[in-house]
Amino acid sequence: MRPEQEVLRFQKLKALRENGFSFPNQIKPTILGDSFQTVEIKEGEEFTVCGRVTQKRVMGKASFIHILDSKAKIQLYGRKDELSDYDDLCESDLGDIISGTGTIFITKTGERTIHLKSWKLLVKALVPLPEKWHGLSDVEARYRYRYLDLISNPEVRENFKKRSEIVQKVREFLVQHQFLEVETPVLHYVPAGASAKPFKTHHNALGTDMYLRVALELPLKKLVVGGLERVFEIGRNFRNEGISRKHNPEFTMLEFYQAYATFEDLMILTEKLFLKLADEVLSSRKLTYGELEVDLSPPWKRISMEDSVREIGGVDGNLRDIKVLHEAAARNKIHLEEKGDWGRCLEALWGALVEPKLINPTFITHHPFSISPLARKTENDPLITDRFELIVAGMEMANAFSELNDAEDQRERFEEQARRKDAGDEEAHDMDEDFIRALEVGLPPTAGEGIGIDRLVMLFTNSTNIRDVVLFPQLKPDVV
Repeated sequence: MRPEQEVLRFQKLKALRENGFSFPNQIKPTILGDSFQTVEIKEGEEFTVCGRVTQKRVMGKASFIHILDSKAKIQLYGRKDELSDYDDLCESDLGDIISGTGTIFITKTGERTIHLKSWKLLVKALVPLPEKWHGLSDVEARYRYRYLDLISNPEVRENFKKRSEIVQKVREFLVQHQFLEVETPVLHYVPAGASAKPFKTHHNALGTDMYLRVALELPLKKLVVGGLERVFEIGRNFRNEGISRKHNPEFTMLEFYQAYATFEDLMILTEKLFLKLADEVLSSRKLTYGELEVDLSPPWKRISMEDSVREIGGVDGNLRDIKVLHEAAARNKIHLEEKGDWGRCLEALWGALVEPKLINPTFITHHPFSISPLARKTENDPLITDRFELIVAGMEMANAFSELNDAEDQRERFEEQARRKDAGDEEAHDMDEDFIRALEVGLPPTAGEGIGIDRLVMLFTNSTNIRDVVLFPQLKPDVV
C-alpha cells in the first residue's frame, strides 16, 4: 500500500498522460547554476534552465520556485497574468523536474532570478523528497538511498565532487612523473597480492572457479617485467571481510610501480603527491579530521616499526625477544597469537600502542619479514624488509616496499603462505605459479606502492566513515 502522497502523485501523472504528457526529451539548458550566478545580465536576453523543484513559495498571483541543477540552486519567478499554465506551475510537486525560460533580474533581496516567459514539466516525481527539505537524517537511509541523499544534502554532493577532483589530480600527478595508466583483470585464477579473504565465483565458459581480485599488485609487476617501467592503476578491489568505519568489502585502490627505484624514492614521491592535493584541493597544508588537527607540512617523520614501539609505544628491552613482546602485551592487555611469530607479535603491539598516536604524517619503515611476503629483505638484516606504511590521523594511508625480485625466494615465501592457508589462515597468500614464472624472466629492481583512494578522500573531506565517501556502500538487503 503506497502512502497517500504517492497515490496523489500517481493520480496527477495519470491525468497528465490523459492530456498528452509524454516526458519531453528535447529540452536543453542554455545555462547552468554556477554560470547563472555570474553571467552578465543583458536586457531582453533569455536563458533556459532545468532542474528539480526543491522549494515553492506561492503568493496568489505570483510565485517563486527554487530548482536544483547539477551545479547550484536557481530561483524562478512566475506571474499569473503572464503564464497561461500558471496554476499548473503552482501545482507542481517538490521533486518534479522542470524547465524554465526567461530573462534574469535581481530581486529586492539581491537574488538572481529567472523571470519566466514559459516553463515545462519534464518529469513527474512520484515519490516525495525528504520531508520539508530538511534532508535525510537517518544514516542507514542516506547510504541506501544515496540519490535522495545527494538531492537533499548539498555537502554530500560537494564531497563526491571533491572525490572526483582528488582522483583526477592523482592521475595528473602520476602522468606528470611519466607513469602509464593501465587496466588489469578483475577476475583472477589465484587470489594473491594481499593477505585477504577473496570473493569466489565461477566462470561457466571456462569451467573453472575464479576470484574477484584482492589486490592490483601482481599483474602490474608483470607489466614491469614486460618493460613498462612506470605503471599505475586506479581500480576496484574486493575482500570478503568485515565492514567498519575504515573498511568496505569493495574499495578503490591506487597502485603504482617504478623500475629502478627504492621504497625510499617512493617516500619522496608520496610526500609530493599529498602536498599537491593539500595545496590544490584544500589550499592548505593543515586540515581537520574529526577531532584531530593534522599538519601535512614537510618534512615527514620516518621511524622503523621496532623503534616506534620502543619510543612511542613505551616498550623497553630487546624487541627481537618474543618473550619481551608477550610480557609487554600482557601488561597492556593486548592479545597475541600463542604461536605467532616475532613479526606478527611486533605488529600487534605496534597496532595497539603506536598507530593510534600517529596524527601528523609518519612513515613507519622496515616491517618484519614474516608480515611482508612480497617485500625485499633489508640487506643487513634479514628479519626486516625495505617497506613503509604511511600513517596519518591514526589511519594507514599507503603501503609500499622495494619489491622482491628473487624468484626462488618468492617461491619459498608463497609456499610458507600456502602452509599457513592449509592450517586455516583464510587471509594467507596463494601460490601463483604464473607470477613466479614472470619473476624468472626477470623483474628489474622495482618499488611499488598502494594508496587507498577511499581513505585518501576521507582525509581530505573530513569524513570519518568510509561510507560517506563511497557512493553506494555495501549494506544488508532492504527487506520489504
